[in-house]
Amino acid sequence: MLIAVVGVVITVALFAAGQRAWEYRSPASHLVLETVDACVAVLLSYLVYGRFRRSGSRQDLLLLQGFALLAVANAGLALTLAHTEWVGLLGLWLPPPLRVLGTLLIVAAALLPRRSVRSVWQRWLAVPPFGVVLVIALVLLWQRDNLPGAEQEEGGFRPPVSSHGHPVLLIAQVVTLVAFAAAAVAFTVEARERDDVLLRWLGPACALGALARANYLIFPASGPDWVYSGDILRTGCYLLLLVGAGREISRYWGAQAEAAVAEDRRRVAREMHDGVLQELGYIRSELAAFASVDEERVGRIVASSDRALDEARQMLVALGRAGDEPLADALERALEQIAERYGVALALELDASIAADTDQRHALVRVAREAVLNAVRHGRAERIRVRLAQDGAGRLLEVTDDGTGFEPAGRTPGHQGFGLISMRERAEALPGVFRIESTPGGGTTVQVRW
Repeated sequence: MLIAVVGVVITVALFAAGQRAWEYRSPASHLVLETVDACVAVLLSYLVYGRFRRSGSRQDLLLLQGFALLAVANAGLALTLAHTEWVGLLGLWLPPPLRVLGTLLIVAAALLPRRSVRSVWQRWLAVPPFGVVLVIALVLLWQRDNLPGAEQEEGGFRPPVSSHGHPVLLIAQVVTLVAFAAAAVAFTVEARERDDVLLRWLGPACALGALARANYLIFPASGPDWVYSGDILRTGCYLLLLVGAGREISRYWGAQAEAAVAEDRRRVAREMHDGVLQELGYIRSELAAFASVDEERVGRIVASSDRALDEARQMLVALGRAGDEPLADALERALEQIAERYGVALALELDASIAADTDQRHALVRVAREAVLNAVRHGRAERIRVRLAQDGAGRLLEVTDDGTGFEPAGRTPGHQGFGLISMRERAEALPGVFRIESTPGGGTTVQVRW
């Protein structure tokens, strides 16, 4: 809507100022604009070709054909600078039908239902539009004596008619205007339903393309060596498409990097399962044979092995999980595993709307796990309540147990256990505030606010 409003304001301003106030003769500038448009269209064609090879979508196929035809039409200006009469005429009369056909293919991509083009013969549907280019060129050459001639001037040819003066050119402008306007609306609606970066930019680009055609109708170009408002707006349309292409390329390589990271995480998880976990489990099982020798020491080693196994299992689960897992789901999964393993009653009050990035989610899950494990192992708690909520002071993670508790005031920073130090450091790195309340025989409450 913003692009459309800006384009309409520009058009009204130009109309009020008059045509001559916004035109100037510059064959070089016109050639530069046409070259930029052609290069962007070629880039879009190549980009959409890659999308089509991955998706096999009919929409991508039609977009490929449409952008390719627009690239050929924009490159046709070079023919008008030739000093051969029939080549110059071909450069003047070939682009309009190609623009019409290319725009119709783009609006068809926007309006037709999304389907896959899987069979080999259907993929050859990309060929006919380019055959049409050859057919149109041959027809123009065959009828060149019946076409309005071109007056040869210094630097090229100039057509004696404008879009107001010849019905064919007038119809071509009207058709492309309507097609671009329809495509702008259709792509904008579809972009709200699909997370597709290229579609998101096709809407405003087509809107600017429609306004460019409107400017051509209001201020008709009288030759290829003049620059008009329609040329500027059309180049703006292609620049928006260029931005969309850049975002599409960035999204593609980002997805490739994420896929590579996910594959590496799965590989590490497999190695851990087949190596570290198996060895830790074997050590844990063999320790029972030495219980009669030194029961107290063996008990400490068994407890350490259990903690190592628990950490290794947690790392294995984390490696196999997606990076965008909600915080509430990650907490529920991690804490229910501990509650099931130690047979403790767990009450969860988790607000699923609270979001956290990857590093924060990892730190909060580790703090919650450490608090629950401490309550089970050291506090001998039977019931644990975990609350994730949000209030006026920010987001809060709270773990409360009914265990034996302890006297936190008596523990100076140098005498605190490593678990408490680790929880505090993780909370402060969020950044957040760590707080612990406990009394002997009254249970413990751990809070993290961020």
